[in-house]
Amino acid sequence: MKILATWKTRILGKPTDAAPHIRFGRDGEKVALRYLKRKGYKIIEKNADVGRGEIDIVALDGDVIVFVEVKSRHSSKDGHPADFVTPAKQRQLTRLALLYLSQHRWSEEPARFDVVAVTWEEDGGKPLVEHFVDAFEATGLDGMYS
Repeated sequence: MKILATWKTRILGKPTDAAPHIRFGRDGEKVALRYLKRKGYKIIEKNADVGRGEIDIVALDGDVIVFVEVKSRHSSKDGHPADFVTPAKQRQLTRLALLYLSQHRWSEEPARFDVVAVTWEEDGGKPLVEHFVDAFEATGLDGMYS
């Protein structure tokens, strides 16, 4: 565990005073941000507060607006992190994305949903990052382009 803590401090910076589960989620988001930037995504906003919830990452992939949900887990023994983007979560993200697009007057722009799964295995190595492009369709509401 000490190797993991050292690696996380070197890459992610000093821990904050936030609750451990909040810090853990934010660490996963930082890893996802670095990954997406290396893949050429342009980050528009992180932790975008839409008023009724938060979108982890909003980015551009070419001319497509990408709403990225980041899921982090200590291991995959209780299920893959991406499995926790449930149908209910997909409906919530769809509502938030539509609000975000409307607030920014981007309702006619192409958009999609990606999921980045970050698994921090207990062996102390670097986290496993998996990126699911176009992970799900807008759910529960019509009117979003993909």
